[in-house]
Amino acid sequence: MSVARNWRLQQQRYRLTGERCDTCGAAIFPPRDVCPECEAPAKTPLVFSGRGEIYSYSTVYHPPAEFETAAPYMVALVRLEEGPMVAAQLTDVDKGSVSIGMPVEMVTRKIRAEGDEGIIAYGYKFRPAGI
Repeated sequence: MSVARNWRLQQQRYRLTGERCDTCGAAIFPPRDVCPECEAPAKTPLVFSGRGEIYSYSTVYHPPAEFETAAPYMVALVRLEEGPMVAAQLTDVDKGSVSIGMPVEMVTRKIRAEGDEGIIAYGYKFRPAGI
């Protein structure tokens, strides 16, 4: 990932910033130019609460090369309170205690460190709510 792209995606990764469609009211994440529900322009910024619940989850034992040091790790589909579904890594949780419907909250954590440029990419992960 380039330095420019890392900076461009900060709002989306650190604060779960998306958009709200002015036509149908849909909450959109990640941000898009067009609402996926009604195809109208979507330009109104929306900062999501970061709270939601686990819709589905899995454990990754054989990850892509840049994530090998973190394996095994858990990923989940999280339905945010505002509606959108987000795929993210779970953190601060024992794999035996994860369940569908479990309330979770977004936290900012290190995602990976990259190459000779020394870019450390941070982003959102989810942990059990109330920790």
